[in-house]
Amino acid sequence: MSSLKNRVQLIGRVGQDPEIKAFEQDRKKASFSMAINEVYYNDKNEKVENTQWHNVIMWGKLAEIAEKYVVKGKEVAVEGKLVNRSFDDKEGNKRYVTEIIVSELLLLGGK
Repeated sequence: MSSLKNRVQLIGRVGQDPEIKAFEQDRKKASFSMAINEVYYNDKNEKVENTQWHNVIMWGKLAEIAEKYVVKGKEVAVEGKLVNRSFDDKEGNKRYVTEIIVSELLLLGGK
């Protein structure tokens, strides 16, 4: 059961081309947002669409794959863990961010 702790799997579309950052020793980081669309019908039988956005982070080899093959609109499946962090913005306000640190990436259909 320990392998189920802090594990998330999502299928969705890439919100923008990945932002790639290079670090020492050729290590790379890719970050982008991912849209997860849900469609359901309410009690009046009206179609309701809901989109949730998630911040996605990839390191190393996965970042290199994202740099080459992941583009805005591409459907992808990711598996990873949720990480919460905080930072101070330019005005000194504390901001909180939840990100998915990806351990597996699957490229799905076209744009």
